[in-house]
Amino acid sequence: MKAESLVVSAAINIGLAILILSLFSILKKLPFYAPVYYARRLSLGHRSDHQSFNFRRLLPELNWISRAVRVTEEEILDSCGLDVLVFVRLFKFGIRFFVVCSIVGVLVLLPLNYTGSTVPNTSSHSMDAFTISNISSGSDRLWVHFSFLCFVSCYGMYLLYKEYNDLLFKRVQQLCNRRSEPDQFTILVREIPLCNEHKTRGCSVDHFFSKHHPYSYESFQILYDGKHLDKLLCQAKSLTKKIEDLRHLSSTKKYSRNSSVSDAWKYDTKMEQLKDMLQTLGCEIRRIQCRMTIEQKELPVAFVTFNSRWGAVLAAQSQQHTNPLLWITEVAPEPRDVIWQNLAIQYRHLPLYRIVIIVAASLLTIFFVIPVTAVQGIAKYDRLKKWFPPAMAVDLIPKLRSIITGYLPSAILNGCIYIVPFAMIGLARLAGYISRSKKDINACNMVFYFLVGNVFFLSLLSGSLLDQIGESFFHPKDIPNRLASAVSAQADFFVTYILTNGLAGFSLEILQPGLLLWDTLKSYTWDHGKKKHPYVYSLPYYRIIPFVALCMLIGIVYAVVSPLLLPFLVGYFLLGYAVFINQDAKKNDELDKKDGLMEENVRKALDAYSPPCLRPLDLGMEGTSSTKPFLSPA
Repeated sequence: MKAESLVVSAAINIGLAILILSLFSILKKLPFYAPVYYARRLSLGHRSDHQSFNFRRLLPELNWISRAVRVTEEEILDSCGLDVLVFVRLFKFGIRFFVVCSIVGVLVLLPLNYTGSTVPNTSSHSMDAFTISNISSGSDRLWVHFSFLCFVSCYGMYLLYKEYNDLLFKRVQQLCNRRSEPDQFTILVREIPLCNEHKTRGCSVDHFFSKHHPYSYESFQILYDGKHLDKLLCQAKSLTKKIEDLRHLSSTKKYSRNSSVSDAWKYDTKMEQLKDMLQTLGCEIRRIQCRMTIEQKELPVAFVTFNSRWGAVLAAQSQQHTNPLLWITEVAPEPRDVIWQNLAIQYRHLPLYRIVIIVAASLLTIFFVIPVTAVQGIAKYDRLKKWFPPAMAVDLIPKLRSIITGYLPSAILNGCIYIVPFAMIGLARLAGYISRSKKDINACNMVFYFLVGNVFFLSLLSGSLLDQIGESFFHPKDIPNRLASAVSAQADFFVTYILTNGLAGFSLEILQPGLLLWDTLKSYTWDHGKKKHPYVYSLPYYRIIPFVALCMLIGIVYAVVSPLLLPFLVGYFLLGYAVFINQDAKKNDELDKKDGLMEENVRKALDAYSPPCLRPLDLGMEGTSSTKPFLSPA
C-alpha cells in the first residue's frame, strides 16, 4: 500500500468519525431522543436534563468526552456492576500497554527500520520501509528487535498480573457486599432419578440431600415442563397489552373534538370483552398451576438451597454419585440469568447440541473465506492487475486508486463481518446453555475464533499468497520462508482495518443509528401519542469484546514487525474508552450469622428460583387476585 492510500483511509475515517460524533452530540440534547441516550437515568425515575428546546442544542460539542473520562471506577461499580467495570478496564489495559509500546517503538524501532537497509527500497509497498523487512538479513540491529520483544512480553505480563490482582480484590469485595444474593446458597442439580417408593423426583431430591448433606441442606424447588403454561401466560400478556391500548384510545377519543361518544363506547365495549377473556384465561392458568395437575410433568432438574454458602459450595463442587451421569451438580446462576426453557433439555443430549453448533460455526467461518480473499485481492491492486487486466481501468480516474486500496478493503471487510456476532449469538441460543452469561461467553469465544481465523490468519495467508503466488507454485518448499518475509506487508492493511473498526465503528456504536430509526418509526406509527419508555439493555459483550481482543492480538504481533501500527491502536483504545464509559465465601456466612441475616437470606433463596410458570398471577384488574402481581397493571 502506498503512503497516499493510508493517508486517504485515515482522512475518510476521521471525517466520518467527526461527522457521526457531532451528530451524536446534537441528538443527545434533544428531548425526543432522551429514552435512547438517557435510558438508565429515566428507568431509575430521574428526569432528563433536557426538558425544553433551544437553538444552542443544535450546536455540536465535545464536553461529553470530558464528563465521561471523569467517571471513577467506584461510580461504574456502584451503578453498572463488576462486569461493566471489567469491560471498561479492558480498554484501560490497552491504553496502558500500547502507549508505552508506541513510545519505545516509534522512538527506537521506527528509525532503526527506516535506516536499516543498505539497498534502496524498490518494493511497491512503500510502507515496508518502516517495517522489520527493511532490516538486512543477519544484521546486528535485529538484537534490538529481540530486546524489544522481551520488553513487550514482560511488560504485558506485569500489567496482566496487576490487573488480575485488582479485579480479584474487587470480586471478593463484591461478594462481601452481595451477601443476600440467592445464588450463593443454591445449586442446580440435573439428571435426578425417580424415587423407588413414590415414583416422583421431588421426593428423591429430598431423601438424597437429607441423607448426604443433613446439616446444610435446607429445601428444594423441582422444575416442571411448563410449555403449555408459558403459551397461556404469553396470551395473557398479549390480552393485557390490548386492553392497555384500548384504554388509551378510549381516553383519547373522549377528549377529542373530532370524535363522537359512540366511538369511545365501542372501545369500552371491546375492552370489557377482552377483560372477560383475560379473567377466564387467568382461571385456567391457576387451575393448571395446582400441584396435583402439574406433578405429572416433573423434570429431572431441581434447585437445591442450603443454609450456608459453605454447604452450597461443597455440594456444587463434589461428585454426588458413583455414576457420573446421575445427580450432576453445579453452582446455580442468578435467578434473573436463568434460561428456564433450556433446563428441560436432557443433560446427555447437550454434547450433541454443542457438536452441531461447532459444525455450524465452522461452516460459517469457511463460507467467509470468499469475501476475505476478495478483499485482499482489492488491497493487492498491483498484483490484481496482472491476474485481472480490466482492473487497470481504476488508474484512469485520479485518486480513485488510493480510495480503493486504502479505504475500500477494510470497509468491505467490516461490513461483511458485521452480521457474524448476531449469527453466533443465535447459534449460542441453540446450544442449550442454562444461563444468559454462559450463552454470551460462548458467543464471544465463537466470534473471537472466527475473527482470528478469517480476519487475522486468512488475511495474512491470502494477502501473502496473492503477493507471491507465481513463485509459490514453482517453489512450494519456499512457501514458509516467503510467508514469513511477506507478513510485514500486511501491516498497512491492518492499520486501515483498525482505523475503520475504531473510528467509524465506535462512533456508530455511541450514535446507535438502528435504535434511533426504530424509536422514530415507533413514535410516528403504532406508538404515536403514547408515553415513551427508555431503552434499557445490557452491553452486547459478544459484539464488542472479540473485536477488541483481535486488535490487541494484532498489536502484540505487529509491535516488533511494524511499530508504526502502535499509535493507531492507542487512538483505537482511547476512543473506545470514551465511548463505552459514556453509555451504560465462609467469611460472609459468619457475618450473616452475626448480623442475624442468615435465615432471611435462605428464605429469599427459596423464593427466588420458583419457575415463571408457577409464580402467582395477578391480571392487573381489581378484585381478581390478592397475590403478588405477575402482569403489571396499566
